[in-house]
Amino acid sequence: MTIKEIILPDLGSTTDVTVVEIAIQAGSIVKKEDTLLTLEGEKASMEVPSPYSGTIKEIKIKVGDKVNIGHLIASIDETEETQENLEKTFPKSTPPAKPAQTPTPTTSFSTGNIHAGPAVRMLARELEIDLSKLKGTGHKNRITKEDLITFIKQKMSQGSGLPTPPQIDFAHYGVIETRPLSRIKKISATNLHRNWLLIPHVTQFDEADITDLEIHRKSKAIEAEKQGFKLTLLAFIMKACVAILQKFPQFNASLDIKMENLILKKYFHFGIAVDTADGLVVPVVRDVDQKTVFQLAKELGEISQKARTKELKPKDMQGNSFTISSLGGIGGTAFTPIINMPDVAILGISRSYQKPIYQNQQFIPRLVLPLSLSYDHRVIDGAEGARFITTLSSELNTVR
Repeated sequence: MTIKEIILPDLGSTTDVTVVEIAIQAGSIVKKEDTLLTLEGEKASMEVPSPYSGTIKEIKIKVGDKVNIGHLIASIDETEETQENLEKTFPKSTPPAKPAQTPTPTTSFSTGNIHAGPAVRMLARELEIDLSKLKGTGHKNRITKEDLITFIKQKMSQGSGLPTPPQIDFAHYGVIETRPLSRIKKISATNLHRNWLLIPHVTQFDEADITDLEIHRKSKAIEAEKQGFKLTLLAFIMKACVAILQKFPQFNASLDIKMENLILKKYFHFGIAVDTADGLVVPVVRDVDQKTVFQLAKELGEISQKARTKELKPKDMQGNSFTISSLGGIGGTAFTPIINMPDVAILGISRSYQKPIYQNQQFIPRLVLPLSLSYDHRVIDGAEGARFITTLSSELNTVR
């Protein structure tokens, strides 16, 4: 028997957090990354994944406990016999089942005995939805995120005249395969749908002449490689964005929940969209204004690696004030990035290309970078959006 202890990892909280839901019980067979429990702090809720695959032997906490980093959660058996049970429980030909859950009553802003996880309750509070009006389809009538999404879609269809998507049997037309979305894509789908519907998007396009900047970057790239990281163009773009955000502070802001005040942020924490095998994640690089281009390039490499190896913690993806999504390594000429709420703007970067530009009575090949700026039209008008992106373009024209 190989017994291992599961310890609460660093979740980025400086104070104790509360155990609000335990998704396992003694004897539960879990796989690595399955949710063990849900915690809730003053400002956010978070799920704690299992670091191992095996059979839960003993649970060391209970609902309502206050816990912090290093707290013993449970013990788990990783023996070969347990691995055989895992293969029987989660056959390779079928998607893995969810671990056994022990739902507990939680409360929302309505009264009554409501079964719902903290993520569902947080989303319900943000959208001002009374959970007592929902009928849960989970175990013991537990309200799931899918129940909330269904409720929202029904209300949107009724109130805005949006049609209900047609129910189509695609197998009628040929062979099909049903492939479940990853957990990250399910979460992203909900957030992106909400952001697109709640924020009136406008996208402004421009190009920056980065010929001199690219020459400068390459001249410094060898030095960066000696230090063990790549000096990417994105690091220079981040520094340029800080300079422009300082001139246009309304882009480094959030609209309050009542849509009456603009909260201007004095810090510069950038969310950087990272493509992974399971979907898009947005880790945050903090204090961009206080770091050099070399420091940013090194940190970008580190967070990208953590994102792709599923080592990001909840605190690594919180607190952004502005977001950048770069598709330069993939291609495309332009795109419309969706604003990452509660931000009011997001910058999209496409692949640079050679373009003939007329200078000194002749056409000269120059390297240009396509820029796509999406902004919240409730707080930023078209003139401000145009000024921001043209000023950014000029900033990138100058070697830093």
